[in-house]
Amino acid sequence: MVLPVRVAAAFAVGGPLALSVAEYRPRQGQLQMAAAVAELMQAGGMLVVEAGTGVGKTFAYLVPALLSGQRVLVSTATKALQDQLFGRDIPHLLQLLGLALRVALLKGRSSYLCLNRMESARQDWRMDERSALQQLARVENWAHATRSGDLAEVDALDETSPLLPLITSTRENCLGSRCPQASTCFVNRARREALAADLVVINHHLFFADLNVRESGVAELLPSVHAVVFDEAHQLNEIGVQFLGRALGTGQLSSFARDLEQLALAHARGLAPWADLARAVEQSAQDMRERFPQGERVERMDWRAVGARWPSLMQSVCAALEAAQAALTLVAEMAPELQSLQLRAGDLLELQTLFLQPVPADAVRWLELGRQLRMLQSPLDVSLAMQTRVLPAEGGQGGNKSWVFTSATLGHDAQLSWMVDSCGLAGARVLKVPSPFDYAKQAALYVPKDFPAPGDPQHSLAVARLALQGALTLGGRTLVLTTTLRAMRSIGDALAQGLQGRDDLELLVQGARPKRELLSRFLQGGMRGQGAILVASATFWEGIDMPGEALQLLLIDKLPFSPPDDPVLQARSKALEEQGKSAFKHLHLPQAAVALRQGAGRLIRRESDQGLLVVCDARLNQKGYGRQLLAALPPMRRLLSPQDFEETLDALNSVSRSTRISTTDHPPF
Repeated sequence: MVLPVRVAAAFAVGGPLALSVAEYRPRQGQLQMAAAVAELMQAGGMLVVEAGTGVGKTFAYLVPALLSGQRVLVSTATKALQDQLFGRDIPHLLQLLGLALRVALLKGRSSYLCLNRMESARQDWRMDERSALQQLARVENWAHATRSGDLAEVDALDETSPLLPLITSTRENCLGSRCPQASTCFVNRARREALAADLVVINHHLFFADLNVRESGVAELLPSVHAVVFDEAHQLNEIGVQFLGRALGTGQLSSFARDLEQLALAHARGLAPWADLARAVEQSAQDMRERFPQGERVERMDWRAVGARWPSLMQSVCAALEAAQAALTLVAEMAPELQSLQLRAGDLLELQTLFLQPVPADAVRWLELGRQLRMLQSPLDVSLAMQTRVLPAEGGQGGNKSWVFTSATLGHDAQLSWMVDSCGLAGARVLKVPSPFDYAKQAALYVPKDFPAPGDPQHSLAVARLALQGALTLGGRTLVLTTTLRAMRSIGDALAQGLQGRDDLELLVQGARPKRELLSRFLQGGMRGQGAILVASATFWEGIDMPGEALQLLLIDKLPFSPPDDPVLQARSKALEEQGKSAFKHLHLPQAAVALRQGAGRLIRRESDQGLLVVCDARLNQKGYGRQLLAALPPMRRLLSPQDFEETLDALNSVSRSTRISTTDHPPF
């Protein structure tokens, strides 16, 4: 039986999905997408699919992939979706379809416990804190039981924990075959299992990092697979640009300095002034950090704005690294750890030298100024890399491959040109599958008319007041998404002041707790019928699921245009203008449309959900481009006045207090 027929049978009314899943019902959009993916996997080629929220795109590509009988690689943008596919969706489908396939999960090495580094972690000076020692003890106990070594299994270990760099390896500090734990290495085991599997789940970071350095095992895997699926493909260009480029940060220098002092003293004590050499490297990194005081830092800075003093600071780093490298060369043969340090010093010197050279014409260079300072250089997009290093080259090696690129949001025009052009997918078949949700009945959109302009100092306060009004009516169930961290903090502070003396509403602000805990508390508040307001920024605009009554009011503070002074955006804008194209039309507006639609997509997640979206930016009504941004949003009912807003809140509140209405009932608004 040909693949499209087998896929259609799987999704049919009397098929395995319908018979095994109580809530299953055929969705036309899902069937359409699954058929297109099946045809592609049979014939080869490229398919770009925008599948609206609720289509069921995950099953629409997994069912053809599993039934194809071919080796398939699935890549996601986030580890959360990667874990969901491997731990829940794929095993569930294998059971329903009666298939026995080998499935593997492959992440970057920083996701896996390094047994060798764990053994030496207790001797690190950063382990003086009691909490760090307690975390390490939990990891040590878990290490005896885990098979995968994936640190995502350790619930108490947050992804921002300072313990992670002490118990994981990097390409630079990994000892490879010289490691005493090489035979039991979790990274090596994951790669071996991936090479033997029928379906492998990776992430975009790993895909492009491997394309750049050929280190993670994907390079060996890719030629042997028949089909590649990129889910969350709207992030492909930004992630690819990041990992196809080069980066050097003060964090890398500080890590090298710490390892130099610890490992060189352990294996070559007295043969060089190791503490002084390490201190010189750390001091050069500190001098670079202090060039930009914390209060003056921006997220990204144009390379041309770093100042005349910057090259001398970089030269100081070079001098410190050269001294360390020279000392390590004399003792490198004494231990594998010293050989690794010597190679790391050389790699860091090479990077430092690169950033002392002029910026190539086809690249953009900038500084990132967060907790650490990072110098980055990258191509403007991934189109050239995809065209020259991925699609034709790998297709030639592995036969006529099938490439699927899918997401809920890939562009704002019928050709999905924002995605197709930036990723070099000219000639791909483009398919847009609309959401099955009845947005006109399930959701409403309100854009306040008399509202402070986005640049007005009173804007964040006005957003907080509107959010508080809604949350008090609904008993919580409110999410505020902001375009900047500054706005997030301002709105959070204003809400905290407005909630003083109340214990019926819990205020949750991104950064105050780990993301996983914030989501859990918000969802539990909704299920308990108690109130929660969550104020969050970038990481909550996509990839989170708040179905049912947990979320009924979503506020977006401003239209999500990228900062005009962003150096990467400026370089891309200049390149478009040199081609005679409008940077606003072909770059700024499509990016904002995709981001706005992603944020709005948090509101309605099921056929029974009901909610209200508020965009606190009058430009949506006042500017000519507002019509295009409105067209990018789901077709929600429009509210025109504060009275409409209040009445809709009351209607939502009455629904949440009464028995859940069926999906066929009409909501009271």
